[in-house]
Amino acid sequence: QYAFLAARGTSDNAAAYCKYLFEIQNGFPCGLAAPSVVTLYRAQLHLQGALVVGISQSGQAPDVVEYLAHAKANGAFTVSITNEPDSPLAQTSHFTLLLRAGAERSVAATKTYTATLALIYLLSEALCGRYDAPQRIHQAATLIEQVLQHEPLIHDLTDRYRYMRECVALARGINQATAQETALKLIETCYVMCKAYSVADFMHGPFALIEPGFPCLLFAPDGATFPTALESASKLRSGGAETIIFASDAEILRLARTPVPMPNAIPETLSPIVYAVAGQLFAYHLALARDLNPDQPRGLQKVTKTR
Repeated sequence: QYAFLAARGTSDNAAAYCKYLFEIQNGFPCGLAAPSVVTLYRAQLHLQGALVVGISQSGQAPDVVEYLAHAKANGAFTVSITNEPDSPLAQTSHFTLLLRAGAERSVAATKTYTATLALIYLLSEALCGRYDAPQRIHQAATLIEQVLQHEPLIHDLTDRYRYMRECVALARGINQATAQETALKLIETCYVMCKAYSVADFMHGPFALIEPGFPCLLFAPDGATFPTALESASKLRSGGAETIIFASDAEILRLARTPVPMPNAIPETLSPIVYAVAGQLFAYHLALARDLNPDQPRGLQKVTKTR
């Protein structure tokens, strides 16, 4: 009847994608859980008839594990999405979906993020009774290869932003996850204060930030949200913003100070898998331009445990 998603960090951004996909494709309401409701406030949630999905690439997030255990004890059907089959999260849930992505060596998780999005897409398609989704995942992989061919361009353009201290990452709808994940990667690896917004929200109060030269990353794939992105790009340009636009549409790319061309013909429901890689590459090359090691972010550990 409805679903809750429990996750932290990068996995929480994957959960944002899952929320949109479950609601758009599967038609059941989906919310992002607040684990502290259970782990700190000790609330008793009535979850009969709910699907509760815990997402953690390591499977070791204590608050996500505890939330899933609570959900299981209170009537929910629980599923874990993880890269580690013997992890506490996998042992807690009724059912486990494994990423099978190989060892994630990056502290700022990258391949397990895109693998999580792919698995969520497969799950949503299966719940719709459609079983040809693996073919579309292969299509997404081909499109990612096209993004990787643009890596020299992304490398060159990041030098312009090597002294950037703050920026915003903008998207709408299903790619809100992409804006959030790119913002997190810029914070983790580049030490740039970046906040993700829906363009619909940003055009309200936060638009007051815009002044000549203020950096704005805008993810604008084709689909239902594109008209909003196009209108927002025009307003940002009028305000003098330094716009970095990731898109395949020529009209919106012309509005960018720094256009990042993306592959054509990406189905909107798959676009976060492809656009996430472009955001990761931008953060990676910006870190290098700032003489930072993106594989060793200061103060971070591979596995973060919170309650």
